[in-house]
Amino acid sequence: MLDIIDTHQHLWNLDRLKLPWVDGVPALNRSFEISDYLKASASSGIRRTVYMEVDAHPDDKQKEIDDLTLHCKADSDVMLGMVVSADPCKAGFTEFLDANSGNPFIKGVRQVLHNPEISPKYCLTPEFVRGIRELGKRKLLFDICIRPAELHDAVELCRQVPETTIVLDHCGNADPYIVNGQRKTASSGSDTTFVHSQKSWQQGIYELGELENVYCKISGIVARAEAGWNTDTLAPTVNACLDAFGVDRVVFGGDWPVCTLGTSLAQWVAALKEIVAKRPAEMQEKLFSLNAEQLYQLKNIAAKIAKKKT
Repeated sequence: MLDIIDTHQHLWNLDRLKLPWVDGVPALNRSFEISDYLKASASSGIRRTVYMEVDAHPDDKQKEIDDLTLHCKADSDVMLGMVVSADPCKAGFTEFLDANSGNPFIKGVRQVLHNPEISPKYCLTPEFVRGIRELGKRKLLFDICIRPAELHDAVELCRQVPETTIVLDHCGNADPYIVNGQRKTASSGSDTTFVHSQKSWQQGIYELGELENVYCKISGIVARAEAGWNTDTLAPTVNACLDAFGVDRVVFGGDWPVCTLGTSLAQWVAALKEIVAKRPAEMQEKLFSLNAEQLYQLKNIAAKIAKKKT
């Protein structure tokens, strides 16, 4: 069985953190603890994780970091590092980085860009670009989670900051039914966040794949899988990303518990394994673990695994 590193693991304790966005998502409007994750991932082959910030209320962002640092330090936990929440465009961004510079578990920063209050081209403002450049100077990466119709903004940003490594979350937030041709450009329900065309998404993905400082996280799309989905539903999105970014710049992300809106974590892993089953074994190992080890600078993984197994 492949040893898997999950580069997109969420946790939240609603007694500790305020998450305004879960109010509109009843299935996620409860606490999800490490014990829940271990149960969900038990049969999946996942051995280690990188925590991904959960868009907590601004007042709770430092609390989130402090709580998750304890998980990273704990020998009983699977977490090796974390990507924390901060807006590169806001005053005090450099001071925030300075205040947390002694935390070796912080691997990067994310600012969710698909929220309704975030305007198009927000990531191209001079302040935002300066913030992303600052991350590169500190050898920290930036996870970009953007509306699929705005991938051209991501392309322009990534071209401006070649010194910073950027990870594209969730296959560019593609609607897999648009990519596979089952839908045109209409988004299901009233949420227009994921409205895009097949052609525009493909163009954005391939342009991002040409940039050496950009990685693609194979994650997220299963959360939008509908009843009756199968691997053919997701395969065109996955394969386009793998072909665009190549074997060395793709990583796996579980996106638990958000993935449960479409299926279980174990079923998502099984589906992705099936989609890539005919690709070379080396590519599969890179997708599921080796690339993540290098990208997130996960030092001494073998030693930590051995220690926690004894």
